[in-house]
Amino acid sequence: NNFGTTIGPLIVSFAIFGSATAANTEVSVESVKIPYLILGVAFVLVAIMLKFSSLPTITPTNVENTDDSTPGEHRKSALQYPQLIMGMIAIFVYVGVEVSTASNLPAYMEKDLNFATKDVAPYISLYWASMMIGRWTGAVDAFDFSAGFKKILRFLAPYLAFGVFLLVNAIAKHDLTPFYVYGLIIIVMIICDVMSKGNPARMLLIFSSAGIAALLIGMLTKGMVSVYAFTSVGLFCSTLWPCIFALAINGLGKHTNQGSGLLIMMIMGGGIVSLIQGYIADLTTIHMSYIVGVICFAYLAFYAIRVSGILKSQGIDLDKLTKGSGH
Repeated sequence: NNFGTTIGPLIVSFAIFGSATAANTEVSVESVKIPYLILGVAFVLVAIMLKFSSLPTITPTNVENTDDSTPGEHRKSALQYPQLIMGMIAIFVYVGVEVSTASNLPAYMEKDLNFATKDVAPYISLYWASMMIGRWTGAVDAFDFSAGFKKILRFLAPYLAFGVFLLVNAIAKHDLTPFYVYGLIIIVMIICDVMSKGNPARMLLIFSSAGIAALLIGMLTKGMVSVYAFTSVGLFCSTLWPCIFALAINGLGKHTNQGSGLLIMMIMGGGIVSLIQGYIADLTTIHMSYIVGVICFAYLAFYAIRVSGILKSQGIDLDKLTKGSGH
């Protein structure tokens, strides 16, 4: 899905601004109508396809408590597990910071850095490409390769993903010069991944801390340094979903399905946190509104530390716990 979000901004930008000339960079609202009408029709077609598709009937599974839950515990609801309650908040703020960072970046670049609207698209594409870069890196552990080959892939995979971004933008005839330096920032993400050693709580703590650092650098600097810093948040958000999910549902036993549904519900944070950051931007500046993202990452770091103790008290060994599925 991150490949789609990488090429999406470029496609929309071309659809809206493709015919704009240098002498007429102002594009009317009429230019937006056709792309959005096409998008609306596409959604309707997908809905019709799903309506008439023969999908299998999904029956709830009733998984009994296994040895990953505390012996003798018989909780009546998933909401009685602290790792889930805190995990729901974690999903809420994680999706919030992921979406709000990207949502406010165009306004920051246009108003504070005087970018033309049509020139912002490659940077939004880079943000979502950063998500792809991080997930390709994290996916290395899913393959049954030797430890030595995995080490090579851990450095190769992110740059292959970065190469996809460069290729797409080259096809779109964008100037690639501003993006080469981003290859150095990717090294930071690789180091964070290596330091996590596959432990989801450790990865959540390290990547959240890196996210805080990226946002603070963006807030305390100006120009392209701040743009690269804000964009790199995509790298540090990339693998947090499976980490949070794995930590939040572990030990739930027969309540795993209920807990998973509650976690999915919390993706509404993407809309609410973006709204909060927009409100803060109106009160201060877009630049300073990224403090909202810092607070979100701070909670994620706190959750990583706190949930480790909770799961340990339930007899769960985090070093044997693998990351869950991505999204």
